[in-house]
Amino acid sequence: MRSMLSMILLAVLIPLQGWAQQATSMTGGNQLDFEQYSLAGEAFGTKNAISASQMLEVYQGLQIGDSIEVTLNTSVNSVCKSKGCWMKLDLGADEESMVKFKDYAFFVPKDIEGRDVLVHGKAYVTEMSVEDQKHYAEDGGASKEEIGKITQPKRTLSFLAEGVLIEPELEKRNH
Repeated sequence: MRSMLSMILLAVLIPLQGWAQQATSMTGGNQLDFEQYSLAGEAFGTKNAISASQMLEVYQGLQIGDSIEVTLNTSVNSVCKSKGCWMKLDLGADEESMVKFKDYAFFVPKDIEGRDVLVHGKAYVTEMSVEDQKHYAEDGGASKEEIGKITQPKRTLSFLAEGVLIEPELEKRNH
């Protein structure tokens, strides 16, 4: 069963890689300049990064327990306000991916909400307990009322990042 799912995911991802290369050629071969981005975790290549909407399609094909290695280019919706030990990424269509960091070996700045990032690692689907949801909501600065509304386990689009490239602050980008 897993080999069948792997084949299906490969059938989806191979055209996506071609699309990324086609998009680069359509822009005259120009790729985004990541030299000013800051790195958290391990360095990785950016050539085959996919968009949030493409990642959402991949997640829709995953079942609990499946995983796939990928590089994702999207924006940050929220970050752990306590330590920067997790973040939630925008996937579009009111969906998010919950990102944790491999071996708890690095964190991200707590003030990067709204900034673009590239994350490299493993995307997977889990079911998050009510207790964990409440913990992350509290870390994210949610009100007691919002936390109290969490009453059911939730299918969670998850990501274990090995490395993260973070877009510079606006002031730094303009200099």
